[in-house]
Amino acid sequence: MKIAILSGGTGWHVQDLVRAAGELGHDARPLDFRGLSAGVNCASDALATFDAVLVRTMPAGSLEQVVLRMDLLHEAAARGMPVLNPPRAIEVCVDKYLTTARLARAGIATPPTAVCQKSDDAMTCFADLGGDVVLKPLFGSEGRGMCRITDPETAWRTFRVLEQTGQVIYLQQFVRHPGRDFRAFVIGDRVVASMRRTAVNDWRTNVAQGGTAEPVVLSASDTALALRAAEVVGCPIAGVDLLPGPNGEMFVIEVNAVPGWKALAPTCGVDVAKEVVRFLAEGT
Repeated sequence: MKIAILSGGTGWHVQDLVRAAGELGHDARPLDFRGLSAGVNCASDALATFDAVLVRTMPAGSLEQVVLRMDLLHEAAARGMPVLNPPRAIEVCVDKYLTTARLARAGIATPPTAVCQKSDDAMTCFADLGGDVVLKPLFGSEGRGMCRITDPETAWRTFRVLEQTGQVIYLQQFVRHPGRDFRAFVIGDRVVASMRRTAVNDWRTNVAQGGTAEPVVLSASDTALALRAAEVVGCPIAGVDLLPGPNGEMFVIEVNAVPGWKALAPTCGVDVAKEVVRFLAEGT
């Protein structure tokens, strides 16, 4: 099978997928999203010679560029080409508000959340959420750009800057957790690997932000929750983050449609890249 790995470069995950595909007898080739082109009634489709597509990362670009890239994924899927993850799943999961709304509508526990465009509205929501919130970029991962705000003056100044620069203000009520959470890596109907992440001198548990990781076997209920969360947003492959609440509840705080495994794979002793490629090949 000839597999296109779409990304913004040839980083570690891309190379790991190329390695895994080769060991499984497939031909995987990195393609930069920024160099893609397509045609209608002419031969200029960069994906036409491939049998399947794996989406690794979406590089930054203008609105037109990002829309075109997603259009190319939609067209490839419409022609019957396997695309992982499906383009609609990527669109849902890249948007924290849409992901949270889908999860909540399905009855999955998520922290109380508000999304605003005006700083005055955000200040009202800040108070409604108890004056202790996590401000997150609408698009982003690995804990980058998140900050906890408990001071009204800091909140006002921050929200004003975001409004004036045309950004969306996404707020979640801070969940008083035990300093740890869980990452479940879902492929199809299985959790192929899971780890416990523990914060180190920070409230954020992300390994990319200094958290530590250890393998863990999820309970049956937590496994079912992770699988359900991935299903709700339409992701055959997903990184699902589960956060224990103060009253014994388990919140889903993120579903990542382009999950990484650089820390997860060695922590759990699982060749995640091979699992991903094998799943793609077996589904075609």
